[in-house]
Amino acid sequence: MSAAGSSSVHASAVRVGDHAVLIRGPSGSGKSRLAFGLIVAGRTGQIPDAELIGDDRVFLERRDGRLWVRPAPELAGMIEVRGLGIRRCPNAPEAVIGLIVDLAADDASRLPEAAAMQIRIEGVELPRVPVAAEFDPLPLVVAALTTIDAVGA
Repeated sequence: MSAAGSSSVHASAVRVGDHAVLIRGPSGSGKSRLAFGLIVAGRTGQIPDAELIGDDRVFLERRDGRLWVRPAPELAGMIEVRGLGIRRCPNAPEAVIGLIVDLAADDASRLPEAAAMQIRIEGVELPRVPVAAEFDPLPLVVAALTTIDAVGA
């Protein structure tokens, strides 16, 4: 059961440092694979410490002008690893969303327009990375988390 003011979405989320990366996309697009890739990247020091929040289904809630994500209770601490099945791993109880990743995004491009790099969800403006279906999302997300946009610099 969801708390008042929260909504369930088909997505995965990983806490990276102090903020969450919310990973959206159609079934089979690689949400779980990207989530696990971020966890491994955190363990190897490529990005700040990373921990699963939820895989497959998470709850979003707007609080104090920010968008929070938390796991579906029945799926907390579980992630699908293709070829191994459902696995258990440590998970964070919630985090403020700092980045949206849209897998198999129709508007993904080599040099995306500024408008494609932002999205408004439940009234909160958030940075976004649209990823084409045939592209490996992990390097893009790591770059988004570890570099600064040079446009307008």
